[in-house]
Amino acid sequence: MSKANIDVEKVLAGKYPAKAHTKRVVEYIRAKIPDATGVLYLEGRADKLLEDSDEPVPFRQRRAFMYLTGVDIPDCFLIYDIASAHSTLFIPPIDADSVIWSGLPLSPEEALAKYDVDAVLPSTELNPTLARLGSAPNATVFAIADRISDAVTFLEFTNKDLTILGEAVDECRVLKDEYEIALIKKANEISGAAHKAVLEKVKKAKNEYELEGVFVGTSITHGAKKQAYPSIVASGRAAATLHYVHNDKDLAGKDLLLLDAGAEWSCYSADITRTFPISGRFTEESRAIYEIVLQMQNDCIAMLKEGVDWDEVHLLAHRIAIDGLLSLGVLKGDRKEILEARTSAAFMPHGLGHYLGLDTHDTGGHANYSDPDPFFRYLRVRTKLPAGSVITVEPGIYFCEFIIKPYLKNPKHSKFIDEEVLNKYWDVGGVRIEDNLLITKDGSVNLTDAVKDPDELERIISAN
Repeated sequence: MSKANIDVEKVLAGKYPAKAHTKRVVEYIRAKIPDATGVLYLEGRADKLLEDSDEPVPFRQRRAFMYLTGVDIPDCFLIYDIASAHSTLFIPPIDADSVIWSGLPLSPEEALAKYDVDAVLPSTELNPTLARLGSAPNATVFAIADRISDAVTFLEFTNKDLTILGEAVDECRVLKDEYEIALIKKANEISGAAHKAVLEKVKKAKNEYELEGVFVGTSITHGAKKQAYPSIVASGRAAATLHYVHNDKDLAGKDLLLLDAGAEWSCYSADITRTFPISGRFTEESRAIYEIVLQMQNDCIAMLKEGVDWDEVHLLAHRIAIDGLLSLGVLKGDRKEILEARTSAAFMPHGLGHYLGLDTHDTGGHANYSDPDPFFRYLRVRTKLPAGSVITVEPGIYFCEFIIKPYLKNPKHSKFIDEEVLNKYWDVGGVRIEDNLLITKDGSVNLTDAVKDPDELERIISAN
């Protein structure tokens, strides 16, 4: 079955492919350390209570552990013997006091049936198992630094490598298999339904928090009880703040609403942004900016395929932004000189997108946040895109006074900005459009189906 045409429910009826992931991680390690052998050791996140409270800290599984086990419950451990390719999951034993309050936990038999592992033991057997494996001649344990509990020791192991395993997992996570793509697509389907629900409610809403409630509530109704990240529900000028989190301002008198929100499904993320008119009708200024950003996204998506340099796709977004702002008169002068001066970074200060998967900002992008070039400083992926990776494409144009006004005072940039025309656009705030794309050999597959056509957005909002 093509990854482009995944039957989500059929794929997800199977087991999460933990052993295939572990095999890839071992291959990565052996590419760096030929003939590496020994055991991989990983800990899941432990359950713990909030300070000064008997309520638990909300549980979020460690992503490396999830990647190699598919297990999303606390207080678990994994040992993988490289030579025998045998994986053992350790789960908490039954605690009678806990059963009174929380019911029976997963049994070893149930865990073995549910997860892609070879054996399941109670966690009371963890240290004896490590001691036995560590007593082998010249034994090596691979683990992740700072993710080893105090009760665990590797005293019997001759060699301890606390570096390569974390690196290997981070790099292997870039390429998604069919099961992972199905999880991301499922998260996108639910998030798309939640985005549409917000469109249907926005015209009558009075405050941003009402719309956050609609999104989160719709996600839960569809079975997604966790969000991939805190929702950004930004109205009016607040949309110029990239990671606005207050979500508590009144909507009256505002033009646009920027909604950056995505549900999580079995630890995998959707990350979708839509910007739309609260009243159901774009103003002339907001429609003009929206159409520029939509062209930025469409043209960048058209450029995607295996091996494309993400830096070049990001540069294309800036070129289109410059052309669009020149056509409106916000920018003036020579487009090449504007690009070389990096003046458009005043209007799109962030990178075009990032890898997506177990984390919203997923691993393996090799960002360089110390890059002196303002175009690339916040670009989270600095590589050529491999087939099988999933990346967000999220161009935007923003009118943030804090960012733009220093440009107006700098002769290097001010000569390219028409302040009188710019003043007409402050109330637009910001426009961002974000989809999730699977990279293929010859192009890409858009996993996001949320409405973004401006006429369709107006139709849905006005009809409700």
